[in-house]
Amino acid sequence: MKKGISIWSFPAGSLLDSFKLAADAGFEGVEVALDENAGEITLHSTEKDILAIKQQAADCGIQLYSVASGLYWSYFLNDADDSVRQKAQDIVKKQLEVAAALGCESILVIPGCVNAEFAAPGKVMDYETCYKRSLESILKVREYAESYKVEIGLENVWNKFLLSPLEMRDFIDKVGSDFVGSYLDIGNTLANGYPEHWIRALGKRIKKVHFKDYRMEAGGLHGFVDLLAGDVNYPAVTEELSKIGYDGWVTAEMIPNYKYYTETIIYNTSNAMDRILGRK
Repeated sequence: MKKGISIWSFPAGSLLDSFKLAADAGFEGVEVALDENAGEITLHSTEKDILAIKQQAADCGIQLYSVASGLYWSYFLNDADDSVRQKAQDIVKKQLEVAAALGCESILVIPGCVNAEFAAPGKVMDYETCYKRSLESILKVREYAESYKVEIGLENVWNKFLLSPLEMRDFIDKVGSDFVGSYLDIGNTLANGYPEHWIRALGKRIKKVHFKDYRMEAGGLHGFVDLLAGDVNYPAVTEELSKIGYDGWVTAEMIPNYKYYTETIIYNTSNAMDRILGRK
């Protein structure tokens, strides 16, 4: 498996600063993110802008392999408003365009949201309606993924939607494309399951993997902790990933909440990933 890290894990700074830090800490790649207006990769970025970032990463010895986005917490693929759903679909298309220009294999997409208390507390949609609209939206962008040859990874998140691996599996199978699969977030599964079960059920549908850890006793967002400090059974996780033949990218997605020596989380995470992957 290849060792990567999410751009959201880094202390404030430029993409170039983050690429340099990632390389120094021993990461092979970085997952970048698409923003709306502010930032170095936005909905308004040109191909020239994107190619310049690709060169920066290459100069640091860093591979760019995935494009995430936090915009799906503002623009739901299942929104009741047609214009918002269209905006969300356009975000998927822009992610695919950016990913193709960067030479990335995949993008991360949140498939829909029944409710996300931390993002939109009062916004709740009927589950079946969410399912129907989300599936319709993914079916509409499927052809763009196939055209760009970039995979859409649907992430399991705290959205009260697609709550089990069997449901995620069936949703992916309904889309019916080799370019749409699971972006499995290991830490997120602990809210109502076990990551090793998700891996077993999803199998080859897994396109990318997020490494996070979670301490059940803490609960809420405070439960996310450093790798190997929580309740994820990482030996079982790596065993199941090996059984399904997964040899792709595993991406550390950390919360850069250190008060002092903020870059230390990058080095600590790299060391933990080496232990998990059997490199040390």
